[in-house]
Amino acid sequence: MERLRAIVESTDTFWGKAFDIFIQILIVASLVTFSISTLPDLSEKTEHALDIFEAISVIIFSVEYILRVVSAKKPLKYIFSFYGIIDLAAILPFYLSRGLDLRSLRILRLFRLFRIIKLVRYSNALKRFIKAFIMAREELTIFLIASLFFIFLSAAGIYFFENPAQPEVFNSIFACMWWALVSLTTVGYGDLYPITVGGKIFTFFILMIGLGIVAVPTGIIASSLTKVREEEKSSVDKK
Repeated sequence: MERLRAIVESTDTFWGKAFDIFIQILIVASLVTFSISTLPDLSEKTEHALDIFEAISVIIFSVEYILRVVSAKKPLKYIFSFYGIIDLAAILPFYLSRGLDLRSLRILRLFRLFRIIKLVRYSNALKRFIKAFIMAREELTIFLIASLFFIFLSAAGIYFFENPAQPEVFNSIFACMWWALVSLTTVGYGDLYPITVGGKIFTFFILMIGLGIVAVPTGIIASSLTKVREEEKSSVDKK
């Protein structure tokens, strides 16, 4: 059992690393084939080949899931853990759709996208990013609240300037929130835009604030990532 656990849960051994790489490649391949299956006018031969690959990949993922349950020191803890739920969600729709009317279960196809989340398990960089996000969750929460506050103020401000000139476009603060959102994020689709002098000046300041808002979470995450890497380095040095 210890040997099986070393292969499934560790990357320190040759077979453990080979297992991880194989699963990573299979996840990416299954996502590619899933994307190809959404193309229109596929030939029957191609659809059949995609179905075969889907069945093979799900069988392998199922075996992986069973091996993880068997080799886990606390099987129930793994089953109800984040990774355990993701692993199950990646394969469950395939079995639920067998022999049933697929038209009513097409929404289950969305759960196949859970396979991309499985890649988090095999990427140290993604694990660091998750740790950094958790570390900075309080700062990011405050930033989110502040962003919502600015969106409302921006919507109210543009409504004050533009509603008299464009009552059919900026007809309410709720309608103006879409303009505020795309302006503060500096996307600017151009479907809503000010025509008054006051509205244009107000938009200029909103865009300047938006540049800062976009940069804030990047700095927070970057700082947290640096702390995570320093913690990992210090733990390795202690060993």
